[in-house]
Amino acid sequence: MRGRVVSRLVDVHDATKKFGQVTALGPISLTIGEGEFVSIVGPSGCGKSTLLEIIGGLQHTSSGSVQVRGEELTGPRDETAIVFQDSATLPWRTVLDNVAFALEAKNVPREARRRIAEERLATVGLQDFANHYPAQLSGGMRQRVAIARALTTDPDLILADEPFGALDEQTRLLMSYELLRVVERLACGVLFITHSIQEAVLLSDRVIVMSARPGRILDDIAIPLPHPRDPDVLSQPSATEAANRIWGLIRREAQLAMGAAS
Repeated sequence: MRGRVVSRLVDVHDATKKFGQVTALGPISLTIGEGEFVSIVGPSGCGKSTLLEIIGGLQHTSSGSVQVRGEELTGPRDETAIVFQDSATLPWRTVLDNVAFALEAKNVPREARRRIAEERLATVGLQDFANHYPAQLSGGMRQRVAIARALTTDPDLILADEPFGALDEQTRLLMSYELLRVVERLACGVLFITHSIQEAVLLSDRVIVMSARPGRILDDIAIPLPHPRDPDVLSQPSATEAANRIWGLIRREAQLAMGAAS
């Protein structure tokens, strides 16, 4: 864990979520520290995205509570940025105008939002593409536009729901490293959902492994890899050990879920 983690940013306490009579999630309790990168992995349908949306204020718990910076969460926060798998860029706007969109919606003056958008594009290495349109970019570049847009609000928490899931493996690895570089520079907390164990190990200070539905926390695994990181750290024995431990848990849960469905 990085030394800059100084206090709790997010506290989830005994959170559950029901849809009708079906319990989809919980009870779950977890914390995310300031500047901490936490990934969540687990079998499909275990409630990963539901948990992320609860922490983002987009859904309410059926029971339990969520606090951010010690305050009860009642809805979305301006300081929380959410990045989904679909980059959701607006095709008729330039890259710069896409990044500035959230600021425009908040009535930030034109010159100020242009300056901030240019700074965030530089953060993700796209300053030379400011006047391009999304159709002129690769999938990975469009996702970087989405990340730059999320960063315009100077978030203290980034929630990312499989943001690279639609990318090819090589681009996905490069984008993972790019995201890690950005969040280490900004020192914000991150909750990151992924189906890729390698991605989780590369990026995370901790990896949360969830059970099949109803989703509960099976294990909270610290990743003892040095920072700053690059993809070469995945060859270290501690990375292999963590990946094997995570895969063993997920495989068991997937087998149990398949058995229950048959």
